[in-house]
Amino acid sequence: MTTSNVSELHGIVPPMVTPLTEQMKLDQSATSKLLSHLMEGKIHGLFILGTTGEAPSLSNQVKLNIIQQLGSEVGTSLPWLVGISDTCLAHALDWARIAKEHGAAAVVAAPPFYFPASQLAIYQFYEQLANQSPLPLFLYDIPSHTHNRLARETIIALLKLPNIVGYKDSSLDIMHFHRLNQLRSESAAFPYFLGPEEFLLETTLLGASGGVNGGANVFPSLYVKLYEAVQQQKLETAQRLHQLVMQISQNLYQDGGTVTAGLKFALAEIGIGNGLVAPPQINLTEEEKGRMRVFLHNFAKNFPP
Repeated sequence: MTTSNVSELHGIVPPMVTPLTEQMKLDQSATSKLLSHLMEGKIHGLFILGTTGEAPSLSNQVKLNIIQQLGSEVGTSLPWLVGISDTCLAHALDWARIAKEHGAAAVVAAPPFYFPASQLAIYQFYEQLANQSPLPLFLYDIPSHTHNRLARETIIALLKLPNIVGYKDSSLDIMHFHRLNQLRSESAAFPYFLGPEEFLLETTLLGASGGVNGGANVFPSLYVKLYEAVQQQKLETAQRLHQLVMQISQNLYQDGGTVTAGLKFALAEIGIGNGLVAPPQINLTEEEKGRMRVFLHNFAKNFPP
């Protein structure tokens, strides 16, 4: 898929974790292993430098290195999107240009954070970003982190701009999805992806484009098979796979903001990376690791990674 038809993106687009060394540099070997693991799972695209990718905690050098590595190892064989969320418009545009230089298909940006922003301010920020970005732009709504939420009317208005092509919804608000999906069906269709995998079955049945689901880092083929079962109207299969996804949600995602830590630990258990997260996130305790090992061992009997 090229940048010219990224507006047709669909399916499972994992928000890739960023493998790190003990010195908090990019673990390039683990990144290569992770890319191979994801490709073998037949994913439909990739999203780097998002929340699961720990983008706000990474050095500029790590960000540059992972963009370079995807440009080299993925190229145009798979559409990959780069998170450029920033409080500074100029910095976001710098990353958009770097993403374009290395072959990304599109960029993704959450609303600016830190300062409270009205819907007009958010609209104008995105308008300037879209007008100057060399790549198509996906909106990214994650109010739990930015504290500046995108209103439905703002989303619809922004998606009328020529260079804004899609929307990633991590609001955790299923009513928001239903209402926005109705507006979407009444206007021009646009790629609509949801982050929370707990909603993957329901939302794809109702027409969402797919999922940007953290658990797909570890079990990519499970999420792809669930998406495909929905597309093929194999609802019993989809429901069975959904129950497996819910087990992942309940066991890999620990309380206290350690979603990425759980994913990275699970990957380390299958030989990908060392499980380390960047500050201020913290690594799993030995007790948490023990519980997770038991879950992964039992889960793999039903669905190997």
